[in-house]
Amino acid sequence: MYCRSMLKKILEKYVSSAYRQKIYSNLFWSLSGKLVNLLGSLFVGILVTRYLGPEQFGLMNYVISYVMLFQILASFGLDSIEIREEARNKEEYNRYVGTAFYTKLALAAAVFILCVGTSLFLEADRFTTCMVALYSLSMMANCFSVIRNYFMAIVDNEYIVKSEMARVGIGALIKVLLIIFDAGLTWFIAATTFDTLLVAGGYLMSYIKKIGSPGAWTFDIKTAVFLLKESFPLMLTSAAVVIYQRIDQVMIGQILNNSAVGLFSVAARIVDIIIYIPFVLSDTLTPVLVSTREKSEEEYRSQAQRFINISFWSTFLIALITSAASKWILLLLFGQQYIEATPVLAVLAFKSVTVALSSSAGKMLIIEGLQKWAILRDITGCIICVSLNLILLPHYGILAAAVIAILSNLAAGYLSDAFIPAYRHIFVRQTKVFMGGWKDLTYFLKQNKQ
Repeated sequence: MYCRSMLKKILEKYVSSAYRQKIYSNLFWSLSGKLVNLLGSLFVGILVTRYLGPEQFGLMNYVISYVMLFQILASFGLDSIEIREEARNKEEYNRYVGTAFYTKLALAAAVFILCVGTSLFLEADRFTTCMVALYSLSMMANCFSVIRNYFMAIVDNEYIVKSEMARVGIGALIKVLLIIFDAGLTWFIAATTFDTLLVAGGYLMSYIKKIGSPGAWTFDIKTAVFLLKESFPLMLTSAAVVIYQRIDQVMIGQILNNSAVGLFSVAARIVDIIIYIPFVLSDTLTPVLVSTREKSEEEYRSQAQRFINISFWSTFLIALITSAASKWILLLLFGQQYIEATPVLAVLAFKSVTVALSSSAGKMLIIEGLQKWAILRDITGCIICVSLNLILLPHYGILAAAVIAILSNLAAGYLSDAFIPAYRHIFVRQTKVFMGGWKDLTYFLKQNKQ
């Protein structure tokens, strides 16, 4: 009730009355779905992490991180552009959804071959390559994210959230059964791949029930070229982001060992839970900010600043608590075998704060049509991440990787904006967060207590 009341106050303050109830319902469903997803994933993740141990759990995360480096090529940064265009052109959704789907499908097939081929060339361990090939199949299922994007564009998340909740339950049951029957690592990676098929099926069923048959989707070559052209800067940006968000686990596996990957991944998994907060707010409020900007530039700037303030400071409070309680969190959730990850979690928790600062600004760049320069910010983060890990990782281990993760995010998502002329107004907004931005959050906390 506390969270729901606070969300209501935020929406009443920052969203026009015409959209308030719809946005409130959408945000409520988004947060409810994320909560169920997080709790389900956390529960099963704890069981799987304890069952596999640092060595096998590390290998599993190495495989996932490796595939994620290629997944961005398959999605090509289309998601945000698709949401933007569908929010603007609601009557032509079949053309935009269909074009995005078939474009992603073709990209996924090509990237699958590339991913498996590079693994064959780079990996001496054929078992690891087989696991990469198995998990790479998830790229095909991810094409159905176009349905999720459409529901995001029309601000109606209820159906897709319900399908995601069902997927969490079924996926959790499968993994629990694998543990009961003492299954090997291959089965767990297969189950993780199957999760993407489950959610794709759920999206499809939701679309058919709510909207209609996907048979009405059409492919338009001009629209495809437009979407790819608009998305290309975001693809480059996302590639750089994925590299400096995921390359650390791949480099830890290459330079150190799978056990080190397992310890780092446990800390990263907990931090990923915190990161959901700014991501949910960003995805939900993007269509609102698009509509607001079309009506009033002044109102848009006001809402954008408040959005950054709340996103940053709410994440900071949770990160601070997580850092202080890192030892007890690890002992309680994952057991003594992962206790060496305590200092990593204590530091890495604050990565979520830099992500909040960066992701909220990133959405504004898309809304304002400035995404073509975003590659400069993320190349900065990518260079810092890779170079510092190469220098410091062999000497200081995974704790260095945690510090570098924060520095690379801060450099990419904040400091670089000061040096890009088109982004300096974004830098000013971000800087204002530190100069009284916390007042927006404390205001709602005080109002909720009354």
